[in-house]
Amino acid sequence: QVQLVESGGGLVQTGGSLRLSCILSGGSLSNYAMGWFRQVPGKEREFVASISRHGDRTPYGNSVKGRFTISRDNAKNTVYLQMNSLEPEDTAVYLCSAGTTIPNDYWGQGTQVTVSS
Repeated sequence: QVQLVESGGGLVQTGGSLRLSCILSGGSLSNYAMGWFRQVPGKEREFVASISRHGDRTPYGNSVKGRFTISRDNAKNTVYLQMNSLEPEDTAVYLCSAGTTIPNDYWGQGTQVTVSS
């Protein structure tokens, strides 16, 4: 069974940076498209970014374009989300996802990111 574990969240000031990691176990990362979403209580889950199996397609949500970068290391079974120029509006639980075509078959538990103003 595929499992996803996120790490790297924390508290950062406005304008700061964080890098999130998501390790996939129970399978090979190269078989999956991967995604990052974020969730704020009382709001709908928001798409942040995704990356295709071979890394050639990396769409981003409008609110993070130009600030966040998704990448993958298939040898390490790990996907990353580099987050720069963080804003208080980026505060959320960030969730990693995986799927054979669309990254929505498997989900991690999430990691909290808090940006202070």
